[in-house]
Amino acid sequence: MNKKRILSGIQPTGIAHIGNYVGAIKNWVSLTERYDCLFFIADLHAMTIEYEPSAYFEGILTTARTLIACGLTPDRCTLFAQSHVPGHTDLAWIFNCLTPLGDLERMTQFKDKADQHRENINAGLLTYPALMAADILLYKAEVVPVGDDQVQHLELTRRTARRFNNRFGDTFPEPMWELSITPRILGTDGQAKMSKSLNNYIGILEPAETIWEKLRTAATDPQRIRKKDPGDPDLCNLFTIHKSFTPPELLPQIARQCRGAEIGCIECKKMLHENMMKELGPIQERAAALEKKPDEVLEVLKTGAQRCEKIAAGVMDEVRKKTGLR
Repeated sequence: MNKKRILSGIQPTGIAHIGNYVGAIKNWVSLTERYDCLFFIADLHAMTIEYEPSAYFEGILTTARTLIACGLTPDRCTLFAQSHVPGHTDLAWIFNCLTPLGDLERMTQFKDKADQHRENINAGLLTYPALMAADILLYKAEVVPVGDDQVQHLELTRRTARRFNNRFGDTFPEPMWELSITPRILGTDGQAKMSKSLNNYIGILEPAETIWEKLRTAATDPQRIRKKDPGDPDLCNLFTIHKSFTPPELLPQIARQCRGAEIGCIECKKMLHENMMKELGPIQERAAALEKKPDEVLEVLKTGAQRCEKIAAGVMDEVRKKTGLR
């Protein structure tokens, strides 16, 4: 029986943090057992904000190394760079011509990005969801793993498939989303979502001593949430991270000790650091080994793009015929 196809992507910031790892990458690895998985490095999406061209490709390679080191190996999934398959932008233009401007202007992420990058509110920020729809529908993916902040974009993708099908004939499935069950991890400030731009992140590949220093100084239970229930460990961001790295059987004990003040925050953080490094240490070792083999990483991306280009070519041929371009 053929597996359903699943697709998702990650931007090549060059620094994948534990929010990315827990919220997406770790989940992707488990999904490879159930689906035909296509994972891409979203280098075109990342161009919507200002970046340094001379370091951009190295960021793509670093992201690829990180994903492979985390377990997204060629024997388990297809990994490629978005820009290496021209069908993404070809289909995105067709979708741009089908998507009402009002739909794009209502996207919450566009409003947030426009606020963050007031000096560079470009057309790409606005049409980002049309490219995302093209990413998904180009491969007729049936399932897309997303966080709750991406559901709005998936709804637009489903409407885009519907619009195309109604106008040009049945072509695309309406993909369903699979929500991550992982709680959202806040940054080390305990206030906002973990982000490189906010400098509140813990990088997957950062040295153990750097990770410890960030944990040591990380906020635990800010005043804004302490008032809700000072005895509830789930209100502490560090305990949320514990849930992702600490063996489940140890969590009740840690919760009890934190609730009863049997251990202090530093001791709790030391336990978390130890458990994090048990998982991240091997990933860092594999990533370091791959850094010495750039040709191997490039070959993974090349092979992935070749497979995806074959799929995309067939879909774009169908699209061009139905839209009158051929």
